[in-house]
Amino acid sequence: MIKIIFFATALLFFSCTGSNSSEKKTMSADLPEEEKKLREAIKAHPDSLMLVENLVQYFRDNNNYSEAIAETEKALQRDSLNEKLWYMKALMLFENEDTTKAITAWEKIIKINPRPEYIKTLGFLYAITKDNMAIAMSDLMMRVSPPEALFIKGIYFGKIGEKENAIAFFNECLRLNYKDLMAYREKAIAEYELGRYVDALKTLELSLAVKQTYDEAYYWTGRCYEKLGKNKEAAENYQMAIQFAEGNDYPEAKDALGRMGIVQ
Repeated sequence: MIKIIFFATALLFFSCTGSNSSEKKTMSADLPEEEKKLREAIKAHPDSLMLVENLVQYFRDNNNYSEAIAETEKALQRDSLNEKLWYMKALMLFENEDTTKAITAWEKIIKINPRPEYIKTLGFLYAITKDNMAIAMSDLMMRVSPPEALFIKGIYFGKIGEKENAIAFFNECLRLNYKDLMAYREKAIAEYELGRYVDALKTLELSLAVKQTYDEAYYWTGRCYEKLGKNKEAAENYQMAIQFAEGNDYPEAKDALGRMGIVQ
């Protein structure tokens, strides 16, 4: 898949460079001023990775992931083993919800430099896509960070439907790091999906003891209360989730309240 993108981007690049000067001038004139300045700077300093990063970040800030990825790939044509460029590409692909291609990019990064944080990220991506390579990545992580390694296994087993195994790994993760909010959340979700709503509430209560403003804990607490038929408590927790969410924006909680006939 990456080869297809590579050649498509190269074709687009060369077709642009082959256009006549009047077309180039029109295209340049139509560019937003900030983009125009960044492109002119890159043209003047084509070997500057910092300038490429600035252009990619510009597109990222404007949610233009296709252009951000294209610029990263263009730079990789000149320096195919650049760890930072591959990292940028992997990040953009993941944020653009192209998990399959993001995994391929992370696999490339690890061949260049098998840093623990890269192995952890790739292990997580394998886990959420139900790829049993997550286990291999987790085993590698056990040497440097046992809690994170156990968390990856918990995610993997949860995704393939082995909820009890997932809960066991999350419990072991929390035994080593009782402040791991993600482990509490994922354990509670597994309990919720097993229909063990009271157990999930206890798990979420523990997460709130670690962080009283944890919006996701309030949301899942609301989900549990709703399943138990306690709509008043559910609504209160959905409202708390919205209150503590960044920018007071928690769409799922707002949808839940709407479903209950409560308008925010």
